[in-house]
Amino acid sequence: MKQVIKSLHINVDSLKEKAFTAFLSLVGLWIIFAISFQMFFVYLEFSGKHELQRNIVNWIEWRIDGTFKNNPENIWYDAEDHIFVESVENQVKIGKLAGNRNLAFGVKNILEEFLQEKGYGLSEDAKYRLKVEIVYLDVLSTKTNISVFHKNEDEVVVRLKANLFKEGKKGKDIVVEAGSSEVSMSTLIVDEGGKFNQQSLSNAIKKACESLVKQIEKQQQ
Repeated sequence: MKQVIKSLHINVDSLKEKAFTAFLSLVGLWIIFAISFQMFFVYLEFSGKHELQRNIVNWIEWRIDGTFKNNPENIWYDAEDHIFVESVENQVKIGKLAGNRNLAFGVKNILEEFLQEKGYGLSEDAKYRLKVEIVYLDVLSTKTNISVFHKNEDEVVVRLKANLFKEGKKGKDIVVEAGSSEVSMSTLIVDEGGKFNQQSLSNAIKKACESLVKQIEKQQQ
């Protein structure tokens, strides 16, 4: 029994010694690598190869710096935290902005801004891909007459329909609607030239995009 215990002690001590030796070896190799790397950069500096030096630094930063975690080659990259807005289509059939590509482009930009604010990356390699349709855009007007007072309330209403795909698999449809209204005597949502009031339209789109991002978060939970 004593011999067995002694044998175990010897084996444990041997393992500890080997582990310590391996640790020292790794530390030594790291020190040698660090010194060699530093000397290489000193060589690049004095030889005037600044462009190569800059390219190496950028290559390293893109892979280990958390600032660039949206890059798929970065070690901090997480595909679960990325959503690529694949398309935004204007499916509005009536009105001045029916089929307007600039409207679709504007919605896409605002939507991407909200996604980034929530911490999502927009890499094309993302597992999640988002397709959005603008299915409704119009002005709802309410007129009120009380004695000698006359009030117009005009509201831009935007409705978005989205599909969130994960690795090609379609999720549940997401439909959101938002509006932005103005109450005044003379300023209307649609001006005399038949165009939407830019501020009201922008506010409605922002509200709709914000609601859409919130629904996307719920769907991912």
